Amino acid sequence: MSTALSRADFHSQNLDSARDEARRLFAAKAQMQGAWLGWVAAQIYTLRPAAYASMVRRELQSLQEKSDS
Repeated sequence: MSTALSRADFHSQNLDSARDEARRLFAAKAQMQGAWLGWVAAQIYTLRPAAYASMVRRELQSLQEKSDS
């Protein structure tokens, strides 16, 4: 029987993966240009669990902010 991970444990165990996924999604932006936003939203929508999808979304936002500055 598996025990539920605390939020902090889940975050620490999945952070590297979420960052990798965000970098992968962000890397497609230059090539896809205008089509990227809809595509990336669809990609994030398929990620499970929702907490992981939120982590990827936050990492992607961080990459976006760094590239804008």
